[in-house]
Formats: sequence, structure tokens, C-alpha cells
Amino acid sequence: MHDPSKAPVKRVVVAGGGTAGWLSAALLKKVIGDAIQVTLVESEQIGTVGVGEATIPPIRLVNQVLGLDEAEFIRETKATVKLAIRFENWKTQGEHYYHTFGAPGKSLAFCHFHHFWLKARQQGHEHDLWEYDLNYLAAEAGKFARINAKDSVLDLPFAYHFDASLYARFLRKRCEMMGVTRVEGKINHVVRHGESGFITGLSLDNGNTIEGDLFIDCTGFQGLLINKTLGAGYDDWSHLLPCDSALAVPSERHEKTAPYTRSIAHSAGWQWRIPLQHRNGNGHVFCSRYISEDEAQHVLMSNLDTKPLGDPKLIRFTTGRRRKQWLKNVVAVGLSSGFLEPLESTSIHLIQSAIVRLLNLFPHNGVSDSLIDEYNKQSELEYEQIRDFLVLHYIQNERYESRFWNDIRNIDVPDSLKHKMELFRQNGTLVREQNDLFSEGSWLQVMYGQGITPQDYHGIVNSMSDEKIQSMLSSIYDIKREPLAQIPDHDTYIEMLCKSAR
Repeated sequence: MHDPSKAPVKRVVVAGGGTAGWLSAALLKKVIGDAIQVTLVESEQIGTVGVGEATIPPIRLVNQVLGLDEAEFIRETKATVKLAIRFENWKTQGEHYYHTFGAPGKSLAFCHFHHFWLKARQQGHEHDLWEYDLNYLAAEAGKFARINAKDSVLDLPFAYHFDASLYARFLRKRCEMMGVTRVEGKINHVVRHGESGFITGLSLDNGNTIEGDLFIDCTGFQGLLINKTLGAGYDDWSHLLPCDSALAVPSERHEKTAPYTRSIAHSAGWQWRIPLQHRNGNGHVFCSRYISEDEAQHVLMSNLDTKPLGDPKLIRFTTGRRRKQWLKNVVAVGLSSGFLEPLESTSIHLIQSAIVRLLNLFPHNGVSDSLIDEYNKQSELEYEQIRDFLVLHYIQNERYESRFWNDIRNIDVPDSLKHKMELFRQNGTLVREQNDLFSEGSWLQVMYGQGITPQDYHGIVNSMSDEKIQSMLSSIYDIKREPLAQIPDHDTYIEMLCKSAR
């Protein structure tokens, strides 16, 4: 048998379907084209988790690369627009704030807008930080439209809520049109090369063997190839993010669909509410050490806005990441690569970023250690940066009535996060690491929303008179509101777009 570790990559095999599998196959085939054969193996008998129904703005670029028509995509996946996440009860019971995809105000070259606002606030300025954010204003008003404005102050960045199973089906149709081969079958045995340990094929329950040069593991939590076969190991982060379970249930749609996700903190976790065209997605993420499954189900079912459309489905997980997400000739994508709770809607993004990373480092002339090492280094950094952002939501709480919230407030915070928090607390300085998924505006909204109030502001602010600062704030306040009268209701926009779909 020839040594597969030195062979050019001509045949890519995707193990598993769902969003992870079909998005992987679609991007690989679209970008590399006929230089590779892409085969996807899946079994109709094996279900998918399918909780990742909320996304973040980079999904739009992926859809664009794939050549997806937005109107058709929104119609086929029952999608709605997402402008923000509304966090309720996270700081204290009864309080809420937004993490929008926009940013408040308009920053100057060397000084973010919030520094000017901080100085004005110290002098009695009344308007809240979010009053200068168009995403917030449109979300609160239940409105949306694409804005083609020349001035970036009127940008309205957005993402989608969609039905993950319908998205996978939509991608499958696109993949098959591009020449991806789908093979039905359950993987019975993984065939490996005797000397290198590389995987050479997947033996199916129907007797067929699907051979390949590079394998994408989209087999979910079990990680059939990366873990069960190659033993990549797992970094357990439950000491930082202790939630280990989720209950998910669909319910009837609201009369009006809000253009934002809701994240509602409860006694031992939090609940998501995701509005789609045909239903709501609901779930309760919780820690089983603090609440029983029955109690968690009661919390979820008694906090639904609309009638449930089924029984809750339980998902168990361990927060963390696969130690090596690329090992030998296997790349783990989706749940097989790790799990970070969907608090900031990063699940589908981690799928697309894994494939984009692989495309950037694609081993056309054979798998090498340098490609693998660079892939794993970038992936590890991405996971850690997202982890820190999620931890920030939990540790900055004032929920003293709950053992769960008291305990999580006192965890040993990663130094990387501690440093960011301390800088912001001192004088509002925002630090964004290279390639950090979350912008300065994101860090600002969550740190301030969770109660970190800067003690000072940037010295550049003092170069502007108080009157000029007030005038600038007043002008931006008015400009941000100008488009609202012309923007239609969110549902009206979705309805018009679906009617225009080809």
C-alpha cells in the first residue's frame, strides 16, 4: 500500500452531514473546484443536533462566496434577520442590555466614541450608550432594511436566524449541483495505513468502502475519526464554563418576529429564544450540578412565550476543544472539533472558519507537519478568544441570590481576559487581539452592559470643549434616527424578500 502521508490531495471525504458536513463540502467544492473530488458520507438513521439557528455577520460572506441568492436562502431556510442579542437578567434580575452587530456613535481616528460619551456622562449627560447605535434602535423598533449609505455612521450590519436543518438541505442541493457525491451509509469501520496511521477509507454497513486522501470529520460530539480512531484528546474547559446540558424545544411563532435573539439568564444557566418565520427556537442551557433535568425542563417550559410544538430534546456536552483539530489527514469540523455554548451564536461560525482556515492551508501536494501546526495554532487561538468572551458574561454578574452565579463569579479568570477587563475599567481602553472574532464595539457593549464602568476616559477627549462634545453627541444622536422612519417593519421586509425569490 502506498504511503498516503506523501500523496497529493485529490479526494476529500466528508464524514457526516448536517450543517457542518454540507457547509464543508460546499465551500471546498466551490473554492477548489474540479481539482478535487468531494464525497460526503451520511446516514439518514443518524440525526443532527441542530441547535445552531442564530448566526453572526460573517455568514453573509460565506453565502456570497457560495453564490447563494439571499432572497431564495431566506425563503428556503425560513430565515429572519438578526441585528443583536438582548441579554436579560445577566447582570442583575430585571436588567437587560444589547450586544449589537453595530457600534455606538462614530469613532475618531485615535479615540473611540465611548470616551467622549463617558466624559459627557460624568457631567450629567442623560442618553444611554445604546441610544447612539442604529442596530439597537432598529432592533427595539422591530425594523430592518438594507441601508446603502455613504456614511459609515449609518451602517446596519446584520446576520440571520434560520432553521439549521433546512439550511443543511439547502446546501445539499447546491452541493449536488456543483458535483459533490453523496453516499448513504453508516460507517462501520475506519481503515488506516499500517505505517503512517493515516486514514485511507471508511467502510460502510452496506459493504462499500469510500477511499480518500483527506477526511473531514463532521460526526458530531463522538468525533469518530479525530477522537475514536486517532485519539486527538480534549481540553476540558468546564472549570471556566460549567454548563454541561441543554434542553431544546420549538414553539409556535410570534405574531411579530423580532430582529434579534434573546438570551435570558435563569438560576443555573440561560435560555435562548430565536424567532424564525415558521416557529421559535427555544432552549435552556444549564449546569446539572446546580439543577436537575426535571427542574431545568420546568424552567424552560414555563418560560415559553408561545405554545410548544414538541417535547424538549436533551443535549449533553463538555465545553472545550479537541487538542488537535487537524491530526494526520483528518480535520475536525463542527461538534467533533469542540463545543462552546451558543451564547454568542458562534457554533455555525466555527464551522465556516474551520473550513476557511483549511482552504488557506490546503495540502494540495500532501499533508505536512507545518500546515497542520499552523492550522492548530490558529484554531486554538480562535477558540480561546471566543471562550474568554463567553466567560466575561458570566463572571461579571451581581446575581447574589443564586449559588450557580455566586460560584461562577469567583472562578479563576484567564489572564488574557483579566488584562482586557482591567484596562477597560481603568480608562475605557479596548484591546482587540489580532484575528479576534469580536470587535471593539462587542467588547465595549458586553463589558459595560455587565457593569464594568470605566473610572476615566482617554486624554484626547480633553482637547475638545464640553460644548463641542455635546454638539457632536447631539448631531450623532439625530443622524442615527434619520433612517428609522423609512425602514419597514422586519416582517414586511422578510415578506417582500421571500416574494422576490427566484
